[in-house]
Amino acid sequence: MVIWITGLSGTGKTTLCEALRALIKPRLAETVVLDGDVIRALFDTGLGYREQDRVVQIGRIQALAKLLSDQGLVVIVGALYAHPDLLSWNRENFGDYFEVYLEASIEFLRGRDSKGLYARAAAGEVNVVGVDIPWHAPLRPDMTIDASASRPAGELARELADAVPWLHAALADPT
Repeated sequence: MVIWITGLSGTGKTTLCEALRALIKPRLAETVVLDGDVIRALFDTGLGYREQDRVVQIGRIQALAKLLSDQGLVVIVGALYAHPDLLSWNRENFGDYFEVYLEASIEFLRGRDSKGLYARAAAGEVNVVGVDIPWHAPLRPDMTIDASASRPAGELARELADAVPWLHAALADPT
């Protein structure tokens, strides 16, 4: 099973992934998180942030997610770049796939800018999806969450777990 969480930088992908992992790992120990930033640092091959680099990055994450899910692990992915071709590949290649879109306007995210990423993009220091790289919102996510609403990550994780039928059943089953 792959739960793929996507959204622009600053929408809370990592936070939601970690909250979901904390919620389900006690019942499903074979749960892992693949975070885009962590995978990028792990490979550390000088991959940049241009659009073609982001396609390579998502390919890495997809390959790892496929490897792990094929071995029976629950894979929670937090990934930024959401080109329709890449998300279509996910639907075609992952047996159990659930796509979550953390939606927020670029204006909201610029105002929040907790990592200073949008300010660096405005200064021309870095390429940012949604600023100088096109953002492709998912065309048919299984769930959309308003990332601009201030809700606790644990609450969102529970809502997400309840929306995935097999996961909801696994968490409700006392055996």
